Amino acid sequence: MKLAGTNSDQARIDWVVNALKSIPNGHRILDAGAGELRLKPYCAHLDYVSQDFCQYEGKGDGNALQTGAWDTSRIDIVSNIISIPVSDESFDVVLCSEVLEHIPNPVAAIKEFSRILKPGGILLVTAPFCSLTHFAPYHFASGLNRYWYEEHLPAMGIKINQITANGNWFEFIGQELSRIRFVSKTYSLSFLGWLMLAASFPLRIMLSALSKKDRGSSELLCYGYMVRAQKLTL
Repeated sequence: MKLAGTNSDQARIDWVVNALKSIPNGHRILDAGAGELRLKPYCAHLDYVSQDFCQYEGKGDGNALQTGAWDTSRIDIVSNIISIPVSDESFDVVLCSEVLEHIPNPVAAIKEFSRILKPGGILLVTAPFCSLTHFAPYHFASGLNRYWYEEHLPAMGIKINQITANGNWFEFIGQELSRIRFVSKTYSLSFLGWLMLAASFPLRIMLSALSKKDRGSSELLCYGYMVRAQKLTL
């Protein structure tokens, strides 16, 4: 049986890929906070432009979770995400995946996306609801739940067409249990981490069974939300 907490990344990527497939050929898309351009291959049918602040190099301040290496040498536009040097209404689509938590003022980023989107343009956003600190010191936000989007996107003239929870409470707890060896080794007693990881397998199996019968526990906690929205026309 599948263990709970193993599918967050793939579910998110699948959602993004399907959303991108629905965008007409030739539309101009900005990948905001594009990092290592991991989503560029799914934009081959689009006029793709990448943006990033290009200050994270993989090591950060050495705390929490780091990648070790991070190559942003192929980024098209190097800028602050809340002040992108392009004209108003420059893009048909803005994609921002797993970036908002790394912005000191994510509301300002949404405002900037609204500025650069054409009327009727599409905004695709994914971000964690709750996550371990990563890419420190560039990790500023958590708690980006559906209410955050429902509060701030309409205020910027952006209508939410779809908001989808990635995972649920059971899957999230399973994910955190899978990290117990790493956290114990790094921050406490390594040998107990091994024992607790082994002990967690039966619990993760039960969490998976509960997840299959889930009745909306994502309203309590989930990996994050995936949002498709559209800039209103005047």
